[in-house]
Amino acid sequence: MRIAILGGGITGLTTAYYLNKKGYKVSVFEKENNLGGLASGFKTSTWNWYLERTYHHLFSNDSDILNFAKEIGFNDIYFQSPLTASLYKEINNYRIIPVDTPQDFLKIPYLNLVDKLRAGLTVVFLKLSPFLKVYEKNSAEVFLKKTMGERVWDILWRELFRKKFGEYAGIILTSFIWARIKKRTKSLGYIKGGFQELINYLHKLLVGQQVNVSTNFEVKEISKKGEKYLINNQLFDAVVSTLPTPIMIRLTKNVFPEAYLKRISKIKYLSAVNLILETDKPLIDKTYWLNVCDKNIPIMCLVQHTNFINKKNYGNKHLLYVANYVGDNDKLLKMSKEEILNFYAPYLKKISPNYQPLTTSYYLFKAPFAQPIFDKEFIKNKPEFITPQKNFYIANLDMTYPYDRGTNFAVKLGKKVAELV
Repeated sequence: MRIAILGGGITGLTTAYYLNKKGYKVSVFEKENNLGGLASGFKTSTWNWYLERTYHHLFSNDSDILNFAKEIGFNDIYFQSPLTASLYKEINNYRIIPVDTPQDFLKIPYLNLVDKLRAGLTVVFLKLSPFLKVYEKNSAEVFLKKTMGERVWDILWRELFRKKFGEYAGIILTSFIWARIKKRTKSLGYIKGGFQELINYLHKLLVGQQVNVSTNFEVKEISKKGEKYLINNQLFDAVVSTLPTPIMIRLTKNVFPEAYLKRISKIKYLSAVNLILETDKPLIDKTYWLNVCDKNIPIMCLVQHTNFINKKNYGNKHLLYVANYVGDNDKLLKMSKEEILNFYAPYLKKISPNYQPLTTSYYLFKAPFAQPIFDKEFIKNKPEFITPQKNFYIANLDMTYPYDRGTNFAVKLGKKVAELV
């Protein structure tokens, strides 16, 4: 049985591994010149380690990817506990408030004791609760205002939701915040050499097992020929698509019923825009992850990678992600990296006196369809593994719901879809 896997990200490579174990003849097709998808990394001449184009880490309870790494003999994963915090605007300056521990929470100066108790009890309840269908009945905003109170919503949550989901912030389901709180751990994991090292290891393993892995291979169209699927003049008995849903829709207009394509096309997305700064001094002292809770700063979060991973691996330079999710018409999508650097510069200078406009180097990466909108319409329209066409399967990051996208769930999807084939 010949199987085509569309997309060479971690989901596609994991799928290939497990299908090959079942004895199938597997081919992986990746449009880009490198494998890994959103987890792929790059390296400069002065760096010893790869850096992901979009920030990545593991949680200590990411059992799917940890068990998979162990199964394939990859042992270079380690854990530590970097600092996370939120940034708030005060009268004449900005203040970083730690949010790592319950003790940190109790010290937040903008909430009274009753606010903190209500918020703390709600967090504990969500952390201990199993998934409940009631979480899909109301928005997270309605739920958090009701349980934690209006002031807690305004101080802790409003800007986080607005920065992550933009105009859709008010309709994101409670299930999303349940999953975020449920999954988060203080201990975070990283791969020695960067996530690309795991991807390269898996690629080498697959090639050694006679899996055909093609990069720079753009699938133009998919069509049916009898019971088989025709992809760029090659016939396959089955197809697994790990591509973003909108791209898959474009390729399968001659495969799926119009009603099915119309339904899954209703899912809404935001794009990721990541500017990476390489500087002599860190912009943020000590903190790895900094949520930006000031509505007047058009930045979702700042991720000082080298406050998590030692700068010696990157030529003793400090690396910072300036991260945003944006809608289709956002001006950032049309800007060059120089324009985006100049756009962010005055805000970065306000936040950090260490910021120098002339950085050593800077890099820009944009990713469409990076963040699906988890609203009530998403629940009705999201894709499933099994499609209307026999032997055509889907395993993409829309299907991590209610959890946010990540490499752990990429592995989980790949293993699950391989079981179904």
